[in-house]
Amino acid sequence: MKHFWLLLLLFTISIQAQFQINGIVKDATANKPLAFATITYADGATTISDVDGKFNIVSKKEIAFFNVSYIGYLKTKVPVLFGKNYYAVFLILKTDNLKEVVISNKNPALAIIKKAIENKNKNNPQKKLSSFEFKSYNKLIVSAHPDSLKGEIDSVFIENSIGKTFSKIDSSAHKFKEIVSKQHLFQTEKVSQYQFGNQKLKETILGTKMAGFKQPIYEILGFNLQSFSVYDSSYELFETKYNSPIATDAQLDYNYKLLDTIAINGRPSYMIYFKNKKKSKASGLEGVLYIDQNNFAVSKAVMRIKGVLDISGIHEFQYIPQEEIWFPMSKTFKIVKGKNDDDIKILGGTVQFDGDVEKDFKPRKKTASDFTYLVSKTDNFDIQYNTSIKIKQSYISVEIKEDAINKPDSFWESFRKDSLDIRSQKTYSGLDSIAVKRRIASRIRFGRKVINGYLPLVFFDMDLRKIISYNNYEGFRLGFGGITNDQFSKNFRIEGYSAYGTKDGNFKYNAGLSARVGKLSDSWIGASYTDDVREIANTLYVIEKRPFKLYDPRPINISTFYNYVTWKATFKTQILPKTESIWTLNRSEIEPKFDYVYNLNGKLYPNYIMTTAMASLQWNPFSDYMQTPNGRVEVEKRFPKFTLQFTQSLPNVLEDDFKFSKIDFKTEYEKKYLDGQKTNLLFEAGFATGDLPLTHLYNTSPNNITKESIIERITFGGKNSFETMYFNEFFSSEFVYFQIKHGFNRVTIFKKVKPTFVLVSRMAWGNLQKPEQHLGLDYKTLNEGYFESGIELNQIFKGLGLTAFYRYGPNQLPRLEDNIAIKLSFTLNLGL
Repeated sequence: MKHFWLLLLLFTISIQAQFQINGIVKDATANKPLAFATITYADGATTISDVDGKFNIVSKKEIAFFNVSYIGYLKTKVPVLFGKNYYAVFLILKTDNLKEVVISNKNPALAIIKKAIENKNKNNPQKKLSSFEFKSYNKLIVSAHPDSLKGEIDSVFIENSIGKTFSKIDSSAHKFKEIVSKQHLFQTEKVSQYQFGNQKLKETILGTKMAGFKQPIYEILGFNLQSFSVYDSSYELFETKYNSPIATDAQLDYNYKLLDTIAINGRPSYMIYFKNKKKSKASGLEGVLYIDQNNFAVSKAVMRIKGVLDISGIHEFQYIPQEEIWFPMSKTFKIVKGKNDDDIKILGGTVQFDGDVEKDFKPRKKTASDFTYLVSKTDNFDIQYNTSIKIKQSYISVEIKEDAINKPDSFWESFRKDSLDIRSQKTYSGLDSIAVKRRIASRIRFGRKVINGYLPLVFFDMDLRKIISYNNYEGFRLGFGGITNDQFSKNFRIEGYSAYGTKDGNFKYNAGLSARVGKLSDSWIGASYTDDVREIANTLYVIEKRPFKLYDPRPINISTFYNYVTWKATFKTQILPKTESIWTLNRSEIEPKFDYVYNLNGKLYPNYIMTTAMASLQWNPFSDYMQTPNGRVEVEKRFPKFTLQFTQSLPNVLEDDFKFSKIDFKTEYEKKYLDGQKTNLLFEAGFATGDLPLTHLYNTSPNNITKESIIERITFGGKNSFETMYFNEFFSSEFVYFQIKHGFNRVTIFKKVKPTFVLVSRMAWGNLQKPEQHLGLDYKTLNEGYFESGIELNQIFKGLGLTAFYRYGPNQLPRLEDNIAIKLSFTLNLGL
């Protein structure tokens, strides 16, 4: 979802008011900016300078003067002059200046932070209050200051045969200034109701409108710009988590400095500056925490990340004397372009940033987009607490009401803190007309479909996966397929495909029809017919969504398939909380396409009929979901995730030949570290009991071909497959599999060569019941276990990488080279 935001920021915030003053605060002697100086104006209102010493004052009232203070410096009063809106303020150092200190037992800031950490549970509304609810109004705009932009028309002399000719060139900056002088580049509003009870927080969006879109992009509404609470151990800013400056172990990551004291809501607060200890500018958070001097609660917080994007989040609170607690009242989130050594490519477009001046990069000429920025402001009101609250569907973190996009103007006027100014009013009308003219909604819909593997063709979405593929049995598989979309019907779907294998010379096809029977639970019932081939002994979790790939490397070398002709009835639903499930009844005629016969009690089965009932479920208990009028969306993916699939044969039903049961289980865990590293864990197990042919047992996903030399065996590596295990080497009726991956930060070898370094280990154990029943293939079992470890160097050059794996343990082969597998890897970077 962050990709939508970056896209909006690139192809496209300052709130206009009557009085606006900009400036910078500097040390008078060293001429260096003073970060987080306090600026007081208009009846005690305050703001602070940013990391670069810059400040901005916006006021509805006329400002006669403002005061600037900074601990260790003399306070100064600055008169506001008519017609002047930029002020450079120089502060003089006191003779008894408080020198900056690093963390030690004598650091007063550290002592205050320790008290704040000790009292977190007493001061955190989500810990101290049994329940609360409130409404909020949010406005987000992407815009630019017109006064910051060059507005002239460039002119040049062009040399030609008759001499020099004067020619006017319309500057892009001039055009850009004309646009932002009249309207913003993007604008959206929403009104929400927040409810907290039983340690769960839910947002219900009562109204929403997005300039340029008749139906808002729901993914944007579920995007988490900044954490709701400053007390969480991890603070989230723009979908990136950082260790909080008041986390239990925060002292390991941050230095602290006492800046000043200030009154908020009439209560004295300490101003504590915090900065990540790492020298890199983008290594972590920095900012200011305002700590109440009496109860050591956070009375205000300013969080900032300065890197490629300059991102800041401000939290403001109001003191509630009855509960002796500071309750959140407003949030402000802002993005402006930062600095970076390299240009950044996103969605095929290049974004330029200034080089880091400390590294002597030459600054380039500013373009109009350098002045573009985003601001989101949220104000809370109608606060109630410690009341009886019943939260419906509390497992949904964000719910969008059915009528949220159709609210009248009177609704918005009743909730807006300030009426829309002329510029904001023109943004809605202007972007609505531009969106229609440029078909922006259709283009976003098109991009969303393509990313998921479909090409929209009016009423039908063509499945890009079906066009071409290759395996060692079918050769090139050429086909066409897809599914009808919402423009055809929101309640009925027709899907199907047809394919032809150039090597086996056969056609394969599928046809299906389904109908929606539950809107909120996104429940569908359907039926289908399929005549196709599938790899033997390969576990396929029906509920899993296959990611779209331009190529799928592993099937290229597979040669053992079986043909299946299947009639299927399906019920798909999300009715269970945080669970997606598919329930099916199948009748399949199976014909192995390799030398194999199944021996059951002396009767040989070269082909057979299987009638089964199956339930396939995926449970994501820690993820956050958003309920939209169009269905349910997983907006925050958290781990672990669990997948369970149970298959039961139906003896003597529709000519079923066998009696068996099969259960498959998989769980995934992913841990992202604050320094950019990542650990992935995967555990999988399967157990089959009864009479089951080899085609439906387990092969534990091998991916190595039987060739004499290492060089001959070089192919593309898979994602979770055994790279050193040969195809059809092992079969099991029960198995367990474990994989661990740890990815380190990208390593810079050359400027354009920055591979990711990943360590991988895999292991499996298994057993095969009744091996005498399977005739035709030579194979081994996994009773003693199988082990391999390796290294992945991904994205070495233009997405290409190299991996190497080694096989060891009880099933190690006699020749050293037969235990080594070298594979290519490829990562397609779409800039998303």
